[in-house]
Amino acid sequence: MARSKTSLNWLKEHFNDPFVKMAQKDGYRSRASYKLLEIQERDRLIRPGMSVIDLGAAPGGWSQVTSRLIGGQGTLIASDILEMDSIPDVTFIQGDFTEDAVLAQILEAVGNKEVDLVISDMAPNMSGLASVDMPRSMFLCELALDLATRVLKPGGDFLIKIFQGEGFDEYHKSVRKQFEKVSMRKPTSSRDRSREQYLLGRGFRGRGE
Repeated sequence: MARSKTSLNWLKEHFNDPFVKMAQKDGYRSRASYKLLEIQERDRLIRPGMSVIDLGAAPGGWSQVTSRLIGGQGTLIASDILEMDSIPDVTFIQGDFTEDAVLAQILEAVGNKEVDLVISDMAPNMSGLASVDMPRSMFLCELALDLATRVLKPGGDFLIKIFQGEGFDEYHKSVRKQFEKVSMRKPTSSRDRSREQYLLGRGFRGRGE
């Protein structure tokens, strides 16, 4: 099948992208690594020995960064609907996060321990129709927040990709109820035309409040 002009333009942009070239040079699996690295530089989210859950992990850019930062004493559980090549010391769960069975596998992997940090770079397959894409995106965000409130230790942190649009304000309020401080981040490595941002919740208030 012949590629459309739009897809050819995307390929040209992708391969001319300085962050794509940098990822190839630095050995990262995707340009998304630099988004997390930039947030890490500013907010110092990830520390050696932490326990972390990475949602929407494939192809593994964020897991690569996180596993290096937490070191051999840390714990990283990654999940995605797509396959992901293994990373040393990373427990990977493949499946659709919207399904209860996949959530159960993640909770089983966590066990009785509490988690320091939940990160999510999840996004639905975009149709280009805001009326379709925003509800799908917000649904994933809601599920990620629900997981975070189940597994985070008091004082834990939450970082998630989110798009501005219908449902954003209500979601922002929900996160503010659960965390002491909520900030928005737009890494320079995020494409200018992309509406994606990252919402950062710090200081989980705990399940008893």
